[in-house]
Amino acid sequence: MAIRIKDNVFTLQTKNSTYQMKADDKGILLHTYYGKKTDETDYSYMISMADRGFSGNIYEAREDRTYSLDFLPQEFPVCGSGDYRVDCLHADLGEGVNDCLMFFDSYRTYPGKYSLEGLPAMFASQEEADTLEILLKDNQEEVYLHLLYGVYENYDIITRAAVIENRTDREVRLSRVLSACLDMDHDGMDLIHFYGRHAGEREMERISLFHGITELRSTRGTSSHQHNPFVILADKNTTEEEGNCYGCSLLYSGGFHMQAEVDQFHQTRLVMGMDDSDFTWSLLPGESFVTPEAAFAFSSQGLARLSHCYHDGFQGSLIRSSWKNKRRPILVNNWEATYFDFNGDKLLKIAKEAAELELDMLVLDDGWFGKRDNDDSGLGDWFVNEKKLGCSLKELVDQVNGMGLMFGLWFEPEMISEDSDLYRNHPEWAMVVPGRKPIKGRAQLVLDMTRKDVLDYVKERLFSIMDSANIQYIKWDMNRSVAAAYSALLPRERQGELRHRYVLGLYEVLEELLQRYPDLLLEGCSGGGGRFDAGMLYYAPQIWCSDNTDAIERLNIQYGTSFGYPMSSVSAHVSVCPNHQNGRVTPFKTRGICAMQGTFGYELDLSRMTEAEKEEAREQIHTFKERYRLFQFGDYYRITSPLENRDFTAWEYADKDGTEAYLGVIYTDLHGNPAAQSVKFRGLLPEGRYQMWKDKEPAGIYTGAALMNGGILLPVPVENYDSCQIYVRLEE
Repeated sequence: MAIRIKDNVFTLQTKNSTYQMKADDKGILLHTYYGKKTDETDYSYMISMADRGFSGNIYEAREDRTYSLDFLPQEFPVCGSGDYRVDCLHADLGEGVNDCLMFFDSYRTYPGKYSLEGLPAMFASQEEADTLEILLKDNQEEVYLHLLYGVYENYDIITRAAVIENRTDREVRLSRVLSACLDMDHDGMDLIHFYGRHAGEREMERISLFHGITELRSTRGTSSHQHNPFVILADKNTTEEEGNCYGCSLLYSGGFHMQAEVDQFHQTRLVMGMDDSDFTWSLLPGESFVTPEAAFAFSSQGLARLSHCYHDGFQGSLIRSSWKNKRRPILVNNWEATYFDFNGDKLLKIAKEAAELELDMLVLDDGWFGKRDNDDSGLGDWFVNEKKLGCSLKELVDQVNGMGLMFGLWFEPEMISEDSDLYRNHPEWAMVVPGRKPIKGRAQLVLDMTRKDVLDYVKERLFSIMDSANIQYIKWDMNRSVAAAYSALLPRERQGELRHRYVLGLYEVLEELLQRYPDLLLEGCSGGGGRFDAGMLYYAPQIWCSDNTDAIERLNIQYGTSFGYPMSSVSAHVSVCPNHQNGRVTPFKTRGICAMQGTFGYELDLSRMTEAEKEEAREQIHTFKERYRLFQFGDYYRITSPLENRDFTAWEYADKDGTEAYLGVIYTDLHGNPAAQSVKFRGLLPEGRYQMWKDKEPAGIYTGAALMNGGILLPVPVENYDSCQIYVRLEE
């Protein structure tokens, strides 16, 4: 077991890291160490005790003024303890104030991984992970805090979650319950986070933490385009290949809150959990509240190694889909080909071209249901518009299947249009504040997913459509943020529970959908990448990365996404030029190379492609099918950053055993009389001899040591946004 316990010192060991905490003689659970793997020494000797002016002392410290929670490192700091730093719990235990102080009570360990009722969580067999559960208790009331730790030794991941349990005879009011805290004994760290907007998600930014609080959050009801619930703390000198860094990923698809504080004694604290800006929760006697899970990882070998922890861990022990170890279908989606202007004949024409190109699937996007010829109407009326299609959905799907293609369908089940039969029949199902005009987004309202009757309706309509035809893929969209939300069934004093209950309702529907259709491939989407989080990966093994399909802007988006998410989860397509989002023109080859960073497909009218483009597409499809195991399961390396290199962006997939590697390069600037450009491979065997191909042309034999240390010269670009592919394989 990777959990060692001695004298109330808890040491969690992974392959390359050690995490330690200690219940001290006062009963406070202190955090003592997280970093490079070491022995089981009690590292609390590194905590400096002193009389710190204006730092209060808990009563249990008696006359010892050197003992204060205002500066001690803790596992789960709470409000009301005399610790004035950011904390994880605000709980009114009955006196109208947040006055809580948790002391060590007991612990237990067991093989395997804990689960969380109604919430996504990483999973494991009894051999793959171990669980530590530490029980804390308030010093006055029968309120208990269960701290859960899941230790993945091979992934270098430690998961965290908390359960608040009310064993009193009266209500406990929660107004803040975060998932986890990480206390560091030093400052001078960088915070790496991923901000953005619709069509420009997960832009990587690295900032120096200052004395005070740095805060990221989403109050939008989803994890959002604007900020992602994944952050990294890194030493100043940390690079892709060297240095210490700590990752924290929240497995939750609603709003979130992250705070990083550098305190008066130059210590750094990170807390992460669900959004608490408009949150209250009534915890009745006998009830418990479960927080979302947070997954921590540590690397002493730079950012690439940290990313590999998350890539491997999420691929192996978070994604459950039957598609997790299969090649994802190469599909064509009709959205940018037709938008709402289609009929059955148009779709079959695209399908015929797709079959000739040896694609795997046709996906029918928005507009197939209700009265839906634009985005102002029809949401909620999930009944097939057979007049528009010219046939039943089953007849259409059967014809597509007859061409050798699978069939997929777009849904947006969480939304309702004012111009819909559903709204006319059930206006109370929309989350609208009584007596006030609603806040609309994309001309639509949000269904109240906290209501059982709404969930039952959504399930019935989904299952009815799924049962009517051979649908093997669903694109699940959500095209607005939650604002001015209100549930007609929740009493006024419990409206603060609405946003979290909404997410729980969403998870309930997704879980039932996947249990009913275990072979379904579910793709997440929220206006593109507005709900790209680890929580959603538990249900959907891939997520539409962004509505922006421009290959050059996708370099930034996919670069940022790669830090915390496996590239097999990044849905990416080749679209038409001029690009529909920004008007840019890029070569067809370049669009394909960019899209092959993730799950590969097309988002255009195949029938309007030139013969040269079709031939290029055939080559792209062949390459992706030939290399899919490398793309889906290989180690992904960010060779250059699109934020730092003006001339080109390069990335690599290397097989884990070093037998082969693929390098993609896209040029983003051109120069007269250009300087030579070179890159170095990573992840190869130094003593191995590798045959190289550049754009399928043989390009010599080199040792792994030469490719990783000397590097290779890149071809000189011959047109704007040119690109190349370089493949190496061990000699047979």
